[in-house]
Amino acid sequence: MNKIKLTALSTTVVERNHALITGDGFVNSALPNWTDCEVNVVINEAMGANFCQLITTMTTESKLQGKTHKSQIFFYVLSGTCIFKINKKEVKVNKGGYVYVPVNEQYDILNAEENTKILSFHKVYEPLENVQAPKVIINNQLNIEQTIYSEDPNLLMQNLLPDQENLSFDMAINIFKYNPGANLPFVETHIMEHGLMYLEGQGIYRLDDKWYPVKKGDCIWMAPYCPQWFGALGTEPAVYIYYKNVNRFPITI
Repeated sequence: MNKIKLTALSTTVVERNHALITGDGFVNSALPNWTDCEVNVVINEAMGANFCQLITTMTTESKLQGKTHKSQIFFYVLSGTCIFKINKKEVKVNKGGYVYVPVNEQYDILNAEENTKILSFHKVYEPLENVQAPKVIINNQLNIEQTIYSEDPNLLMQNLLPDQENLSFDMAINIFKYNPGANLPFVETHIMEHGLMYLEGQGIYRLDDKWYPVKKGDCIWMAPYCPQWFGALGTEPAVYIYYKNVNRFPITI
């Protein structure tokens, strides 16, 4: 008997002001000077976003080489280990480690373990008058303090970039942890744009007027002013890493 494979099924959804990208439709993209690797473009300007979010899977032969020009890059190691060469430094970066590459910097990523996965956020840098651009940052989330969000001890936040103390940063990268059963205290509607990826757990996300089950590995894009809310489900914490634009005047004229 012939078996029917239902290849037309997908849990990915792309709407006018949000998207849920679940990975079941990923197609590899080839990028200049990123060799022997698999690159999935999760979010970018083609869908209406003002930033780019990639997931890159490396082999032992992979090399990611480049120089930032207009766009800064934030690299976060999801799994495995690799070597970052940047700013005359060579550093081994493990799971949970991250490297912020400001504009006008050369970077090399190589000597990865097989199947090392890297999440990256790319954003055109907006200079601030009389403020020096940020410098290279190499760190690990284990070194970042968890703070209580909205006076709820079941909501914990980590700021991976010092955006709140340093206005030279025009992007923030945070890790948000929801203990089992925790949820956002209200439906947020704001000017900031988000791109995120679930690192652990599962839950329900409201985007605009729709509700989506989400789990580890899923990614979400939220346009400015997209109503949003999340509640964690299950017996383990739900954790996601996310991008947002910050620290710039909300009008250009």
